[in-house]
Amino acid sequence: MKTSSDLQILLRNIDRRGYPAYKDTKGSYGFGNYTLSIDHVQGDPFASPSKVSIHIEGKTAGFPEEYYKTKERRIALQDYLLRLFRNEVDKYNFKAKGSGKSGLMSVSRPGQETLERTACEINPASGRLAVRLEVGFPANGRTICSSELIKILFDFLPKCVQDVLFYKKLNRNEVEKVIFLADDRKYIRDRLEEMGLVAFVANGSVLPRESGVSDKPMKGSVLFRSPESMEVEMKLPHKGAVKGMGIRKGITLIVGGGYHGKSTLLKALELGVYDHIAGDGREYVITVPDAMKIRAEDGRCVKNDDISMFVNNLPNGKETRSFYTDDASGSTSQAANVIEAMESGTSLLLIDEDTCATNFMVRDELMQRVVHRDKEPITPFIERARHLYEKKGISCIVVAGSSGAYFSIADWIVQMDNYVPMEITALAKAEAEKYPPLSVPAKEPEEPDYKRMPRAGKGGRDGVNGGRGGRGGDGRDNRVKIKSMGKEGVSLNKENVNLHYVEQIADSEQVTALGYLLAYAENHMFNGKDSMQEIVDKLMRLMEQKGLASVVPGDYLPSGLALPRRQEIFACFNRYRAMKL
Repeated sequence: MKTSSDLQILLRNIDRRGYPAYKDTKGSYGFGNYTLSIDHVQGDPFASPSKVSIHIEGKTAGFPEEYYKTKERRIALQDYLLRLFRNEVDKYNFKAKGSGKSGLMSVSRPGQETLERTACEINPASGRLAVRLEVGFPANGRTICSSELIKILFDFLPKCVQDVLFYKKLNRNEVEKVIFLADDRKYIRDRLEEMGLVAFVANGSVLPRESGVSDKPMKGSVLFRSPESMEVEMKLPHKGAVKGMGIRKGITLIVGGGYHGKSTLLKALELGVYDHIAGDGREYVITVPDAMKIRAEDGRCVKNDDISMFVNNLPNGKETRSFYTDDASGSTSQAANVIEAMESGTSLLLIDEDTCATNFMVRDELMQRVVHRDKEPITPFIERARHLYEKKGISCIVVAGSSGAYFSIADWIVQMDNYVPMEITALAKAEAEKYPPLSVPAKEPEEPDYKRMPRAGKGGRDGVNGGRGGRGGDGRDNRVKIKSMGKEGVSLNKENVNLHYVEQIADSEQVTALGYLLAYAENHMFNGKDSMQEIVDKLMRLMEQKGLASVVPGDYLPSGLALPRRQEIFACFNRYRAMKL
């Protein structure tokens, strides 16, 4: 390995040369107690910034082994270090001058959720720490200005590293709090199943968010308080006794007037599949990790889904046990979303009537009398909800504000009143008895067929551009350019995957990771022999063993990737129009 002195000499020698001379800096350099690796050098000062990483041996970093041996503790510690490092790096962003992106210093900017990211990784076996960032190598025009890069690499960056990435420099009480919070959240998640719960919302939680563009907690908002009849207590390892609302398995209905907090509660439950940082207000809002938000999604493509549980006897004779469309309606898209959620292994569906197709959710008694069941191809969700729970073990939480039809099938009914929940099951059930009973089909639906065998669209790919590049075995450049569009979607070359309505994606870095996963699967796994479930299972095992690096080709790992859930991988693949089934 070269030394920091070697790098400094090299930089001085290439000063005022053409920008391509920066390519000579690629490699690893010892900086005493850490290693600086220049992984990729940008082509010019206006191109995507250079990729740089910091590596520190476990013994040198000095973090206690028990802080990174379990997955939950390790992810929490990584997230904490990344946020500290980000705050330090921001102090020096663009302090070095030059053209284009010269002087840029950029690190992943985490939101309120604690996610596993490539920007900061701790090896659970050795404790080795890696932090990845982007740096704009300075130039005047396209002429190297190495004195400015020396400022970044020998002054700014070392200060950030030394102040944040070594345990002895940190406030040990604050680190301990991060670890203890991770333990307490894991304890709650582990207790959900044995207590018969699908979600827990602690008393005192802050559910409303600051605004539509800010996910921070709203100041002065009403603190959550559980109805007494639904209150459960958890004795956490560190925080001690915590009480809150336990939502039991089965069918839970959330009702109430407009603007009283129904959707706010559901949104908190949607994102309760992730852990949240201290101070977020939702630290102890915990939902089963496989919960899936379901909604209508007009215009999405559907490929070979068996939606016959909900849709049959279409007037054009179209097959619904292997349903295809490039432009789904509200009802068929929602039917496909439910079936795909079942295929992904969900145990909880989250539904808000505001974003649903009305004819998919319910048909009232009067409509059934006027339009006979034999003339209606859609079997609404209300007629299948109990079957899903009793036969498939899939619970659901439904937000309803305009129709009382779900009162008759709900196990628990919660009314939100000025953001305060009240349990009104007995009252609502008594009122529901005054109306005609729900009519359900006499015949139970057949088990959906999940044996879809994806084949690569456009012949598969042998590499991915935008991360670690590569060429195919035939020597041709077969790389795929991956571009994420925030949380809205991702494109592989010119093929867009619309993820706008996949509402549990928490971070744009998850979307970028989904692009890599899709490209990898299309090249290596879409063989027409393995089912979608088998493919995603293989991907999950691969990432569990080797991390996201296993699906990113080439010689360096991008900094801007965050691990998505299994459910979002299914959702991404199912919306890929070029995939053949």
